[in-house]
Amino acid sequence: MDPAVFDGAVAAVALLAGPEGRLLYTNAAFTRMFGARQVGLPAREAFADPDGWRFLSVLDEVRATGRARQVTGAREPDPDAPAQSRYFVYSCSPVTTQEGDGILVVAMDTTTETFALQRYRALVSAVSVMIWVVHADGAMEEIVPGWERLTGAPWHPRADTGWYAHVHPRDRDRLGACWRDAATRGAGGVFQCTFRVRAADGSYRHLSTRGVPVLREGRVAEWIAATVDIEDTWRAQLRERLLARVATVTGQSLGEAFGEVVKIVVPELTDACLILLLSHEEWPLPEHAPVTARRVASATRPGLPAPPALLGQSVTVTRKVREVLESRVPRTFGIPVGGPVPAELLPAVTERWLAASGATSVTLIPLVVDDIVLGYAATSTNGDTPTLGPTETELLREVLHHAQQPIRKALDLQSARRTALALQRAQLTRPPTVGGASLAASYQPASSANEIGGDWYDAFLLPDGTLVLDVGDVVGHDLAAATAMTQMRNMLRALAYSRGPGATPADVLARFDEAAEGLGAASFATAVHTQLRRLPDLRWHVSWSNAGHPPPLLIPAHGGPLFLDGTQEDLPLCVDLSVPRSTHTRVLGAGDTLLLYTDGLVETPTAPFADGQRRLARAAARHRRAALPELLHGLQSLSDHRDDTAMIAFRADSPESP
Repeated sequence: MDPAVFDGAVAAVALLAGPEGRLLYTNAAFTRMFGARQVGLPAREAFADPDGWRFLSVLDEVRATGRARQVTGAREPDPDAPAQSRYFVYSCSPVTTQEGDGILVVAMDTTTETFALQRYRALVSAVSVMIWVVHADGAMEEIVPGWERLTGAPWHPRADTGWYAHVHPRDRDRLGACWRDAATRGAGGVFQCTFRVRAADGSYRHLSTRGVPVLREGRVAEWIAATVDIEDTWRAQLRERLLARVATVTGQSLGEAFGEVVKIVVPELTDACLILLLSHEEWPLPEHAPVTARRVASATRPGLPAPPALLGQSVTVTRKVREVLESRVPRTFGIPVGGPVPAELLPAVTERWLAASGATSVTLIPLVVDDIVLGYAATSTNGDTPTLGPTETELLREVLHHAQQPIRKALDLQSARRTALALQRAQLTRPPTVGGASLAASYQPASSANEIGGDWYDAFLLPDGTLVLDVGDVVGHDLAAATAMTQMRNMLRALAYSRGPGATPADVLARFDEAAEGLGAASFATAVHTQLRRLPDLRWHVSWSNAGHPPPLLIPAHGGPLFLDGTQEDLPLCVDLSVPRSTHTRVLGAGDTLLLYTDGLVETPTAPFADGQRRLARAAARHRRAALPELLHGLQSLSDHRDDTAMIAFRADSPESP
């Protein structure tokens, strides 16, 4: 070998030969990197530097084994001429020279690359990034460490036998699917996944990993990935998302509002959540009187058994629950594996459900609105879900606290509903006792909290014994409608009584239109005003005027039911005073029944009005022999309870009547 060929090489080159490794040659690059060396000296004299023993040991190994070696090294600056350390990589290869067996040394300065790598490692360490490589055989190597610091466990070179054990059980399938998808796409694939890893303290933290393939000769040789702890960012985004969803809750009743809230926190924060409201509406709770809590809403995550029905779910508030409510601080009760569920916190059916669903903990969170404790939320973790920590519990409490606005709205509607219902029932007096006939009336409020409408009925006797029956419906479903109903009912009653039996039903309604218009009390409403007079032979003469209301239903003692439509339809009340009203008449036979009702009994949003009338007629025929209270009860099942319903029924005595 002629070493002169290396004179202009960029790499540092040296040639040694003989048993002592005598230095035969160095080029200019070698001199710049390692300093001048005297040619002709044995290696131990030519490289007598304090750290030269490392280099000499490599030469001895190559000479003894006959195999090349490649190693990295560093040179410290001269204490008399301070400068930064220099890093290099060199190879020692056996060669044949004119003087016998020798070793060719080739070295490259890697200082720039080494410093760049050090800076990169320092940077990713500063931002809590872990860097790791997946080799072709599936082995994993951690380049920038962080795994042990996070999990408390040493890094494991295999994901399937050690690494996956720290991943949340419900994230493992998704993590594996992301990896298989990226591997299938090969050179064009990118591995990206967010998953939870169990930290050293037992909690789970969200990590985000992104990996890209490393190609050699056009093929994927390995994958390099970066993993970042995003727990704080993830939790902040979750909080914003949940609070934004709570702001959209629109439930009109407490049950509806809380029903929306529990679906927000499940499964984002907990596996199951149920809401229990106190039966006692004042605070603080009485010391010696029993107080119960009734479940009004619940939700469970997919994969758990369905929760029991809401009906009949209540529990007596025990001292343990009182302590939580009075402190207004959430409290978590752990459940040992296979152990009993804490008793007297929840309804018995819920306790059985918790046991069946593998609950591991129950957390009680007081529900406070305007400094009043309404009840409490009970959440559970089930199966492999870890028990809620302080951070998760506080976020749950905050989400429930931010539900105050829709809950307060529901409470206001509930209060208005109570007021309206009290007003309704105060006006809907018991029908009078009438000789020769029987009467019964019924009022059923709507099931929705904001449906507190203006349906009403009335029954009273005029001085000559004429029986007046009224039924009506004021447009609207709020306290204003209930108030207008009260005014109209009282006004119609006064006009009918003052004008006496000589006034026809049409006269009374026409006079009502004039009075309401003049007094500024006009409201859009429908009504049927009816007068009944007893005849000597057990029959009754009935006359009525219909102001845009569903027609009365005649249920004869014999024959099919018949709607009394009259010969024309009059306008609703308070619409047009110039249009005359009409009176219709009919004679009721002994045992015949007359039913006045409001549209909530027959009208639904999904079917024509005529279908509702047909259902009413068929049901009335089935119940015609029942006493009037039982008849009204049977007909009440026709309503879908979207609207309130008022009914009043009159039945002429038959010869068989007592």
